[in-house]
Amino acid sequence: MATVSYKDAGVDIDAGNQFVENIKPYVKSTRIPGVLGGIGSFAGAFELPSGYKQPVILAGTDGVGTKLKLAIDAKKFDTVGIDLVAMCTNDLLCNFGEPLFFLDYYATAKLEVEEATQVVKGIAEGCIRSECALIGGETAEMPGMYKEGDFDLAGFCVGIAEKEELDRVSKVEAGDVLIALPSSGVHSNGFSLVRKLLLEKLGMSLEDDFQGKKLKDVLLEPTRIYVKEFKANKENINALAHITGGGITENLPRVLPENLKAIVDRSKIKVLPIFEFMGKHVELEEMYRTFNMGVGMILVVNPKNVDAVLASTDGYIIGELKAGDRKVEFI
Repeated sequence: MATVSYKDAGVDIDAGNQFVENIKPYVKSTRIPGVLGGIGSFAGAFELPSGYKQPVILAGTDGVGTKLKLAIDAKKFDTVGIDLVAMCTNDLLCNFGEPLFFLDYYATAKLEVEEATQVVKGIAEGCIRSECALIGGETAEMPGMYKEGDFDLAGFCVGIAEKEELDRVSKVEAGDVLIALPSSGVHSNGFSLVRKLLLEKLGMSLEDDFQGKKLKDVLLEPTRIYVKEFKANKENINALAHITGGGITENLPRVLPENLKAIVDRSKIKVLPIFEFMGKHVELEEMYRTFNMGVGMILVVNPKNVDAVLASTDGYIIGELKAGDRKVEFI
């Protein structure tokens, strides 16, 4: 009787083992104090740091969305891992959490070892930029669930914060200043619209030139990570808003009390060229509800601390808070 192997069914255990060997040095490069053990166990272990009065564990999870489709089409796999980490760690900052460790989930139809290695190399780089450790992950080879050549990513980050520092909304006051930290590009939101407009409607190619760079490199520029800026200015920040899906319009109100509104001066925003280009084909309000427009993080800062924050970051003022219903008012 003919026999059938797991490899015949589309799952290559040897390829998986080779992948684990390939990523070991990248995982090791993220090691920080607190990591216990190494890759290969059934679970990652991390010893909680001391010095906290009432430590609270924070957790976040996210993906990269259809930016992955662009990476697959462009055959460029070394940056989406940075995006994956950034989407999780930047969110933790908004609750005053400092990232501790990260785990990833990589699912595909057929494991392409070199492609997957590049992805994890990017994840490790994202962890280094976030000053956290990559302590584990899972690789799932699932023929029949995904089309050949496709893969998906999910990330999970755990951080720590003081309990008394979690409630940022209560620290926000009228007169607080809004400081924008620039984004590095489109980051990891709105790519369904990006692809629909640029590649379908306008018929552009990922190899096309866009202001001296290939379009694929502009679009796949990894999401900026703001951990270092947060740690350097923690005492001077009342609240933070990570500008992701929903843009400034939807994300900034999340850190405001019911009686305050954000006044944002559009003329002050340093809009990136890629958004200026897309804005010729998309309504202004739609742009601001979909993209970051060049602003990756907004810091809410007491006026007395503004100079210190501006001196230690590349941030710039885009508005302030005033009495009113909780919303963003553009002027």
